[in-house]
Amino acid sequence: MRNIRRARERGFTLLEIMVVVIIIGVLAVIVVQNVLPQADKARITAAKADIRTLSAALDTYRLDNSFYPSTTQGLDALVNQPGGTPEARNWGPEPYMRKLPVDPWGNSYVYTNEGFVFEIVSLGADGEEGGDGVASDIKFSEL
Repeated sequence: MRNIRRARERGFTLLEIMVVVIIIGVLAVIVVQNVLPQADKARITAAKADIRTLSAALDTYRLDNSFYPSTTQGLDALVNQPGGTPEARNWGPEPYMRKLPVDPWGNSYVYTNEGFVFEIVSLGADGEEGGDGVASDIKFSEL
């Protein structure tokens, strides 16, 4: 009877605790390796969706005004009536977008226009032109 009580009060040995900590560490590494790439893929998908939304708004702008906003007017022309040339005579009465999105990494989308060909770019995770993997640019060009 006394041996049974002593066995119950004994607790865990240092070796048992270390084995449990190592198992938890290995499981944490496995989870992190599988979850982080999914988060990066989700950001890339979100950037592509934003670019498609911006493109659709630009197409509507073009239907109303017969041209896309100039590079100088930029994407802000979708939210506020632009000044300068070309003049947006049929802009509104409501904005084409309520507000401009930023890419999933917190950077503004880059817009350039050469007549009837525009380009919208997210500079990726590094916020700089070029790059590989998650840092690569995500582009949409209207041809």
